[in-house]
Amino acid sequence: MVNTEVFSNFKNTVTIKLSLLPKFTEIKWLDIFKKAVNSLAVPLIALTVFLALWAAGAAQIQTSLGQVPGPVQVWEQAKTLYSEHREERVKEAAFYQRQEQRNARKLAKNPDAKVKILSYTGKPTFIDQIATSVFTVLVGFFIASLIAIPVGIISGLNETIYKALNPLIQIFKPVSPLAWLPIVTMIVSALYVTDDPAFSKSFITSAITVTLCSLWPTIINTTVGVSSIDKDLLNVSHVLRLNWMTHITKIVIPSSIPMMFAGLRVSLGIGWMVLIAAEMLAQNPGLGKFVWDEFQNGSSNSMARIMVAVFAIGLIGFALDLAMLMLQRRVSWDKNAVLR
Repeated sequence: MVNTEVFSNFKNTVTIKLSLLPKFTEIKWLDIFKKAVNSLAVPLIALTVFLALWAAGAAQIQTSLGQVPGPVQVWEQAKTLYSEHREERVKEAAFYQRQEQRNARKLAKNPDAKVKILSYTGKPTFIDQIATSVFTVLVGFFIASLIAIPVGIISGLNETIYKALNPLIQIFKPVSPLAWLPIVTMIVSALYVTDDPAFSKSFITSAITVTLCSLWPTIINTTVGVSSIDKDLLNVSHVLRLNWMTHITKIVIPSSIPMMFAGLRVSLGIGWMVLIAAEMLAQNPGLGKFVWDEFQNGSSNSMARIMVAVFAIGLIGFALDLAMLMLQRRVSWDKNAVLR
């Protein structure tokens, strides 16, 4: 026999829980809607207002090349630049196909004939320039990080080393990339002499310039992060008698990750800005050279193309910073920390 009192209590409990379920569901959907509004609707509204103000303001300004292009004209040029890239890739594919056919005919007549494939020497497209700039800044930033993080850790752990390095850091930190560029160019030209270079001199010059300007924020922030480690953690390390390497990997680096990544994000942003300026000044391949070439071209579409490049530079910078933010979230020990 089933106990009627127990059954009645069970039934009442289930009824109460079911009656509360819609409320929880309601609250959950309300939270989702609020998050969607904050993350999507607000930025879209701001973007719409910006485009409207841009279109209205551009129509009122006349330059030597005509009216300042609005959003529609810039979008049209963006599509044109992509079309030009596609056309150039088709020409490149046809160029290599013709060589392969010619070599096949030559080998059919004489199997011992020497054949070779010539490299395509067409003009770099806008997309090619983007790829060149992104690769260059990542190489320069990677080299800077390999130098800056260890130096920052050592400076944060040893006050004597910090006092020795700090004057040098403060002297070289404000130096403009425009000052570094001619020095780097002359040194690379003098030292990088080879008949079969793995990398072009322009690439090495740009990458080293990015490295020199990206070092300082990472060094400074890493030093501050390491020197600000909680004393209790340091005491734990002493009590456990951790060796130097374990102390660095288990205590120092995890504790200083927030400040370290703050420096890395600033360094990457500075490196990206420095690279564009260096490419414009030295006429090295990349987005900076594209902007300068369009400025010198002076056609009716030049301003719109420059604005396409400006948006590309901004969007790539945003994407690089977002990538660093995602990496920080992945390696950070505090998964609940708010990172922006």
